[in-house]
Amino acid sequence: MKNILIVSGHPEFHHSVANATILDEVATALPEAEIRRLDWLYPDGKFNIAAEQESLLKADVIVWQFPFSWYGLPGLMKKWLDEVFVHGFAHGSTAKLAGKKLILSFTTGASQALYTADGFFGHTIEAYLIPFETTARLCNLEMLAPVYTCGISYADRDAGKITRKKALAREHASRLVDLLKTIRE
Repeated sequence: MKNILIVSGHPEFHHSVANATILDEVATALPEAEIRRLDWLYPDGKFNIAAEQESLLKADVIVWQFPFSWYGLPGLMKKWLDEVFVHGFAHGSTAKLAGKKLILSFTTGASQALYTADGFFGHTIEAYLIPFETTARLCNLEMLAPVYTCGISYADRDAGKITRKKALAREHASRLVDLLKTIRE
């Protein structure tokens, strides 16, 4: 059985609808997976680097769960990456993460239609993932296909829209769980 580590980079998880639903669903389906909610563990933003690196070392599969923020990682998760994935641990001649699998699992507020060459942003989601692919390559991680869901805005909070967001998030979680189960076997 593969050890699964899920790092949640939502900066304010208590305000989340989609990412909270995704993690709740994954925790129920895969109770053996370790889930690290960075904003809960480190409300002051001061990471325990040794603990974070130890969790990464134990993992065979690493999932980064986050809301797509300014076309990349939210600030809290970017800070975590900067401080935890240091030379000598994550990359370099004494790197320790080689061979682990990395899965990006994220949500976007904007709809899928906006993430096309002809859409508002002028780029596909995949075009925004090049820095992640480069990070994975530098760290000798095997980056698998991402699991993402577009159109889950944090702004609209009426009951009907929250119900729809939760349904999309449960579907997202189902796809992520299916992928993790396939890898685990």
